[in-house]
Amino acid sequence: MSNIGSYNDGMKDFNWDIAKDILDWKEGEILNIGAICSDRICSRGNGNKTALIWEGFGDKSARYTFDDLRVYSNGFADFLSRQGIQPGDRVCIFMDKIPSLYFSFLGILKLGAIAQPLFSAFGDESLEVRLASAGTRAIITTRKHARKVRKIKDRLPDLEKIIVVEGNPEKLKEGEIFFDVEKSPRVEKFDVYDCTPETPSVLHYTSGTTGQPKGALHVHNSIWGQALTTSWVLDLQDDDIYWCTADPGWVTGTSYGIIGPWALGATQCVLDSGFTSSRWYKFIQDNRITVWYSAPTAIRALMKDGNELVGSFDLSSLRHLASVGEPLNAEAVIWSGEVFRGLKFHDTFWQTETGAMMITNFPGMEIRPGSMGKPFPGIKAAVLDLDTHEPLDEAGKVGLIAFRPGWPSMFRQYWKQLDTYRSKFVGAAENAMPDELRTNPDLWYVSGDRASIDRDGYYWFVGRDDDVINTGGHLVGPFEIESALVEHEAIAEAAAVGKPDKVNMEVVKAFVTLKPGFEPSDEL
Repeated sequence: MSNIGSYNDGMKDFNWDIAKDILDWKEGEILNIGAICSDRICSRGNGNKTALIWEGFGDKSARYTFDDLRVYSNGFADFLSRQGIQPGDRVCIFMDKIPSLYFSFLGILKLGAIAQPLFSAFGDESLEVRLASAGTRAIITTRKHARKVRKIKDRLPDLEKIIVVEGNPEKLKEGEIFFDVEKSPRVEKFDVYDCTPETPSVLHYTSGTTGQPKGALHVHNSIWGQALTTSWVLDLQDDDIYWCTADPGWVTGTSYGIIGPWALGATQCVLDSGFTSSRWYKFIQDNRITVWYSAPTAIRALMKDGNELVGSFDLSSLRHLASVGEPLNAEAVIWSGEVFRGLKFHDTFWQTETGAMMITNFPGMEIRPGSMGKPFPGIKAAVLDLDTHEPLDEAGKVGLIAFRPGWPSMFRQYWKQLDTYRSKFVGAAENAMPDELRTNPDLWYVSGDRASIDRDGYYWFVGRDDDVINTGGHLVGPFEIESALVEHEAIAEAAAVGKPDKVNMEVVKAFVTLKPGFEPSDEL
């Protein structure tokens, strides 16, 4: 039987404290995501259980226990503390999906600092915008990506520490600090910062239609929503081997690639070697993965490579599949049922701002291909009229997806953008402050997405309510692309739009006007 039992079981007498019962967390224990995901698991006698199975390019691979997770996250927390990093400081993690990313994330939280993970494919300009916005004090990176930081560091007065965790320490530039946690003395004990529920934890940047990216700030209290949705939607159990394919530079990679599964003491896998269908199938086969959480873009790429390839691998270990990041088309759901022994991908809907799943297909629930599913227990959801912003009663009518505030993982603010935060709430007073907005049960948080609801309560995604481009599950603002393009010496004007794509949902297409003296060319 699944952890939730049935959807009706989950809805019955629901409250968010169920998450504390599942984690066996008692009032008075330390509330700190970093400690709950490592130290607490060890204190329950599971220190020798495998926490992380990692594979990289070539033949690189490693395994780490929860005790390793505890010690290495202690190591990062201790090192950052000795570098002068204080609770509340923003510390950026800018690297590929190597083990140090995961250790440093938990270590930053143990210290009480704010983890700011950024996608390592960002260029120096995108990186600069986000570091400047956050007033980031330290960045943890690798030699490969440090060159991007070097280009912009002189324009970032708040950035005091550049910490490089991989590569040759003799090739660092002046002012850079090398730290290899696995080769440093083990830090068995660290005085973990005892948080309040509202202590900031993670700052994730998301793109908007206009202006600069917005920093969605989350708090340590978010763990209850992330842990419970991991248990009930992803159905993680003690003996599962779990794989979330998302990069922690995006919210899925932290909420469900770090926090949720490790809060439950689950073994999870990380593959850091790019995408090919055969590589992914082999990774599932070799590690006997049981629960797989991926993105529709990847699923469509697998479909494109055909059914015959699937049959050449032993994927019999799989028992539950889920997806996130963009709408999952009906064809992908049907295809997965055909090639994975009747297992169908369960679509989930949520956002950077929500911090955890909001509308989902649950284990044991009838899947209607193309539907997002139903609201998670405890989530008050609706579709609002596009003009009046009143909830719609008519089945099939399209409106704005909205939620009543108050769930644990809800973002607490857009970093230093109060007016933008306030604009996300229908009915908010002009001078309302973040704490009022996130706790007022009479308001609606508006997601920016459109959907309809059928007669049985299933939600059906329609599209964005703005012109944000969803490419490969990543939201990209046209303004950000256009701004980068016009910085080129040859470009006078630029306009970016999303072009429909069978695999990536949308790809970015740009129209540019050249400055006098420049001619169109393939090279340009």
